[in-house]
Amino acid sequence: MKTHDLSFLELVKDALTRVREIGIVEVKNKIDKKENFLLIDVREESEWLEGKIPEAIYFGKGIIERDIEANEPDKEKEMILYCQGGFRSALAADSLQKMGYRNVFSMSGGFGEWSKNNFPVT
Repeated sequence: MKTHDLSFLELVKDALTRVREIGIVEVKNKIDKKENFLLIDVREESEWLEGKIPEAIYFGKGIIERDIEANEPDKEKEMILYCQGGFRSALAADSLQKMGYRNVFSMSGGFGEWSKNNFPVT
């Protein structure tokens, strides 16, 4: 398991005071019910290529703020972001909220927890 620097963890902790989290089971239930939301993978492209949640689209953390409005102009659209452990997705969700998106969540536990629970991966 990766050890994160204290300053990074403080940044994430601050973002989580503003960002709502959603658990992996709840996300899987939304997928199974075919609910209308965007599932966005914000990991590095190399991580995305190694495996992803089947319904996910890719907007790496380095580009999501730049490209999201052109791809999803609806500021009310439900978006669930995930990364490997739930930290980068919290930071990206915080940024999207600052851009005016009002229905953004970070998936707690991230892809790591998703995989550990043997949920579908492609």
